[in-house]
Amino acid sequence: MQERRTAERVRLNLNARWEGLITQGRGAVSDLSSTGCFVLSGGQVTNGELIQLQIDFPRNVGIVWGRVVYSVADIGFALRFAFGGEDEQRALARLIDLV
Repeated sequence: MQERRTAERVRLNLNARWEGLITQGRGAVSDLSSTGCFVLSGGQVTNGELIQLQIDFPRNVGIVWGRVVYSVADIGFALRFAFGGEDEQRALARLIDLV
């Protein structure tokens, strides 16, 4: 299978809270890049759903929006970030650099 990721990934374990249109939950971000992440969480989401994700970085809290790329029942889901502009993207990149 060909690798589809375009950005360097960081493996980590950061607490997170997420909220979708119907459901919300808590979990942990286990894989993070400047374009997306994987959230370990038992919550139910659907492919394409827009999610607001709050990530508890060591010195700050980051809030990002993303669309669900895929989910694995009782394990978690992958998000592709949907930035409102370059400022949001740069802010996340700065937080990732500090991890």
